[in-house]
Amino acid sequence: MKVGNARAAASLWVMEHASHDPSFMGAYFSGSTIAMSEEMEMPAASDIDVVIVTSHDEPPFKLGKFEYLDTLIEVTYMTWSQLSSVEEVLSSYHLAGSFRINTIIADPAKLLGRLQTQISRHFSDLAWVRRRCENVRQKIENGLLAADTSAPLHDQVTGWLFPTGVTTHMVLVAALRNPTVRLRYLAARDVLLEYGYSSFYEDLLELLGCSHLTPQLVEHHLDNLSRTFDAAAAAAKTPFFFSSDITEAARPIAIDGSRELIQAGNHREAIFWIVATFARCHKILAADAKPELQAALTPSFKAVVADLGIHTSDDIISRSKAVTQFLPLLSKTTEAIMQANPNIKAK
Repeated sequence: MKVGNARAAASLWVMEHASHDPSFMGAYFSGSTIAMSEEMEMPAASDIDVVIVTSHDEPPFKLGKFEYLDTLIEVTYMTWSQLSSVEEVLSSYHLAGSFRINTIIADPAKLLGRLQTQISRHFSDLAWVRRRCENVRQKIENGLLAADTSAPLHDQVTGWLFPTGVTTHMVLVAALRNPTVRLRYLAARDVLLEYGYSSFYEDLLELLGCSHLTPQLVEHHLDNLSRTFDAAAAAAKTPFFFSSDITEAARPIAIDGSRELIQAGNHREAIFWIVATFARCHKILAADAKPELQAALTPSFKAVVADLGIHTSDDIISRSKAVTQFLPLLSKTTEAIMQANPNIKAK
């Protein structure tokens, strides 16, 4: 399927299923596909991200991933109050990129269009890129501080893993690249190689604990994840914000997409999402499966985490400290990337 056809399907869903709601204020595309041309083939392990803007005081629960007209769509809700300040959007590394170009699907009040015009005008200004890099750093620090070592293992791993992985986002923001989720390490590697920081990339992998992993070992962990994924998808009842990522419809992304990375020689880049998905599956299993099922699947989860050097809560504490101590070097490196980036306007 061409990207243009996938966008057309997503736009049709918005008009038929979202636009008639009285709270509907517009919709726009987000995520990794916004930079793709209409004629590109839609990657098999990608979905079309759509954000629905509402007038509610609080956004509705995330709709998540689903198939519509043979297209995998992921729908998230935002309130207009979250987008109404140009300065706040320009400072947010998650929000600003969607308005760098015109990604608007529907804009009945013309508010998104005005916002997009202002964001695109200043997106590449050095001051705003620095603000977004600082936004990334704050997310890392806040995420690590929120870690709860009394929580179940899957929650402890999630609390350490995601802030650690956000280190790649500061690199991507400095290079004016999309802070992608599943492919963050692969995207960060490309940037760091382009700017001459290959050894720094190895530092990022060391923080994650995956620099020594072999393709065979990562594929072994993926095989174990595949079984855990299917069990969690079958058991799932409790709604979590990530629930639609652990479904049969999303399996091509989590499992097949990871296998594609490994087979392409990017096994170290695949491990982040493998572990993240493992932890999410176990959160579902803890909530909805029989205890003996989760117990049977726990050794494979512990094995992949152990291969990252995580055996106890003390390991998570020490590894979190290592990330915090790394942040000054991360800031120094991303500042150098910003200074060298010809597309950033020094004002």
